[in-house]
Amino acid sequence: MSLSSLKGLLSPTTEYDVEKDSQDMTNDGDHETNENRRSRESKDSKFIDGRVISDAIIGLSDGMTVPFALTAGLSALGDTKVVVFGGFAELIAGAISMGLGGYLGARSEEESYRATLKETEKQAITDPASVTETIHEIFTPYDLPPELVTELTRHLSSSPNLPCFLMNFHHTLSEPSGSRALTCALTIALGYFIGGFVPLLPYFFVGKNEAFVALKWSIATMVVALFVFGFGKTCFVSGWMGSRNMMKGAVGGLQMVLIGGVAAGSAMGLVKGFQALADSS
Repeated sequence: MSLSSLKGLLSPTTEYDVEKDSQDMTNDGDHETNENRRSRESKDSKFIDGRVISDAIIGLSDGMTVPFALTAGLSALGDTKVVVFGGFAELIAGAISMGLGGYLGARSEEESYRATLKETEKQAITDPASVTETIHEIFTPYDLPPELVTELTRHLSSSPNLPCFLMNFHHTLSEPSGSRALTCALTIALGYFIGGFVPLLPYFFVGKNEAFVALKWSIATMVVALFVFGFGKTCFVSGWMGSRNMMKGAVGGLQMVLIGGVAAGSAMGLVKGFQALADSS
């Protein structure tokens, strides 16, 4: 039974026919037309996976704060080469670390899904009574007629799609794609590198001892970049239309600027403090 057919059954209706519903659920997966399948696949292909967007935001968010704080701190030494080399070293190491973290996290998610699916399949065989009770509990909040709930429970209890139904509606877990781990790793790593490369750009256009000049341009660049990123991230979630959403986006942008500023200021202050201690000794 497909998720779309089940969600259709859960929508409010004024009339129902138990026998017809049972037949529809049994035949739904077998009689889907090629036209409907192509339409659904075309509709799905128009949207980017929300997890990819989430991974990109994670990478960009860390990339725009940590390397920026490091380059600002190293600028206190006044040597442009030190900033560039140190910044690049952190970018590469950080991107690899973030990518590996994303890869391992996605693999753990896949392993967790497989383990839960295996346990669910085992439970369906060894403890059908508890599975039947679980199915009944899933439908209870939807205020369906008792006869329909009974028929749905009876049908699903003997359906080969029972484990899939429980994974989606009881455990609320969707099956991860086979390329999820690699996609996650590359997206986070690339986002981190791109976000962290922005504050390094001004240092390529100044002299060897003009790190402070580059820092000023780097700060100005990052203020704009952090605000745009925070604004876009917030509006992507809340929406782009309306003054209220625009206000939320502006607040999100200012929050990102504040976070980046605090991180950079703290790093720069620490480097200045260590430099003062070294000079005094």
